[in-house]
Amino acid sequence: MNRPWRLAAVVVVALALQGWSQVRAQDSDCTAPAPVCAARAAVFAIGSAFDPMASAVRIGPDLLVTNRHVMADESRAEVRLPGGGSLGAQVVPSGYAGDLVLLRAEGLGEGPILDRGPVLGGGGTDSGPGPEATLYAIGLDIASRRVRAFASGRLILAPAPGHALARLYHSADSRPGTSGGALVDDAGRLVGIVASGGEGHNEAIPAAALEVLLAERGPASAAAIRARGAATRACIEALERAARGPARPLESLAESLELDCPESGNRQLVDLAAQAFGRAGRHGRAVALFERALAEDPNAINARIGLAVTLQLARHYDAAAPHLTWLLDVLPDNLQVLRMATLSGKFGGDAALGARALALIEIHHPLIAPSARKFLNDPSAVPARRPAPP
Repeated sequence: MNRPWRLAAVVVVALALQGWSQVRAQDSDCTAPAPVCAARAAVFAIGSAFDPMASAVRIGPDLLVTNRHVMADESRAEVRLPGGGSLGAQVVPSGYAGDLVLLRAEGLGEGPILDRGPVLGGGGTDSGPGPEATLYAIGLDIASRRVRAFASGRLILAPAPGHALARLYHSADSRPGTSGGALVDDAGRLVGIVASGGEGHNEAIPAAALEVLLAERGPASAAAIRARGAATRACIEALERAARGPARPLESLAESLELDCPESGNRQLVDLAAQAFGRAGRHGRAVALFERALAEDPNAINARIGLAVTLQLARHYDAAAPHLTWLLDVLPDNLQVLRMATLSGKFGGDAALGARALALIEIHHPLIAPSARKFLNDPSAVPARRPAPP
């Protein structure tokens, strides 16, 4: 599972910062559809004292939006201009609870503001594009120091209705630097704000959330935005320390992982906190956090994969089976999911799940089908003894 881009890209960012003076002009060889290439003018490279390389989308004459995990509790960002130079931007308090922050950048000048596309918004009822929709992430490419459109992908899942912080899931290329950037359709319309990426099922906050972000702005939200920003900082710093290994016992970080990460309003950070407990063998605490993440967003693919992995590590193959059945519907060719479904089918006593996994393996991964079939039919294959509860 992927770490936050701020963790995964430390070396890349450090190298890119050497000699960083300005964002280069946009690529002239954009191969995306013309409306997508034109939409790059509404996306800016930004940096804060918490995250020096990220992206932001222009949503008003002097308003930008980026991710909270880019800003944490910082109140100021630097907006880098394509022609050279930069502008200061100030955080505008908003009571929106999710991973978005509003910025005001005076003197931004004229420029496009993206139309919003028809993708289903959190809790809304608009019909969005189906799996055939072509989507593009636009944001800062750290290697070239340009705002660019990355390789296209498709919509995997629309946001779960009735869940205010639900995200949309897609396969458009997203990478370090694009946090806070734009997810657009092939007409250049804004369908989401890029939030995270990894393993081909990436996440964006639906454009409908911008209405909430704008509606809840005002000085009365100043305390709330500071608290969520502080929780974001504390959570990410705890995750960084946990990733360094056993030099810092996980128990000393547990309070931050279990309290600050959920308080951040960023479900992906909850996933990562759960993974930290799972790696340490604290399966019960990992499961509790994954279940909390799925209560917030039932379509969270990475959270459900993480939960299935954790349950199988704890030898609870039967408990993992319903999650793997859901994942087979969404990712029928994912080899990790297919292997786990085979295990839960065999050791969890769910013959139908095992047979379904085998049939999909035969279609998508025929070279390993004989070994999967042999495993399912082997009467001597038994699971290891279930360990004591963590």
